[in-house]
Amino acid sequence: MSMTVMVVLGLSIATVLLLLGAFLATLRQDRKGRATATPVEAAPVEPPLPAPVGAVGYAGHDYADPRTIKVGDRIRIHGGPASVLGATYVSWQGQEWTEYLLRDAARRFQWLSVEVHKGLAEGEPPHLEVLLWTEVPTQGMVPAKSMLIMEGVEFFPIERGTAAFRGEGETGLPERGLLDFADYRASDGRLLSFERIQGRGWTASYAQPLPPGSIDFVSRAQ
Repeated sequence: MSMTVMVVLGLSIATVLLLLGAFLATLRQDRKGRATATPVEAAPVEPPLPAPVGAVGYAGHDYADPRTIKVGDRIRIHGGPASVLGATYVSWQGQEWTEYLLRDAARRFQWLSVEVHKGLAEGEPPHLEVLLWTEVPTQGMVPAKSMLIMEGVEFFPIERGTAAFRGEGETGLPERGLLDFADYRASDGRLLSFERIQGRGWTASYAQPLPPGSIDFVSRAQ
């Protein structure tokens, strides 16, 4: 074999080895890049809110979530059917709650309020408060800033103020406006609330707390 042929053959082998080495280096780099790629994080899922303190269960997980009620829904409360005629969305000093006007099978009207209460103590989670309100005659009474007596029961003031509201559906109230309220609690835990749309008279209602599972959906509004 001549010297020229040997040189050409040697150069060819060297070229092949260089190309092969470059290919293997590229392959290793590609694998390394895939292995160290940043994974896509899934959006965090908001946990369901717990029931009122002392109760068991989570709204939307263990029982129907009252926060999802809409105007036009048909619901059951303690097994009794009711139609959601309207809703009033209220806000006051950073707090927000919704009051739903219901009509039951006997065509009686009641208000259902749904509010998320922030934990008072550090680290305490927020919880739902769901109340069913039944109107009581005030006989011209106005909410006192101190203790008052309603039907022989002493009620003590806990909160009062003027909130903004807007309405949806049938509520018998203006589309939006200001709402004066005064809340009271008896020593046995019973709740009483006075409300008035500015420019109207006071109304009063007793509140009945609803435990988890008291509300079910019959049909949902489209």
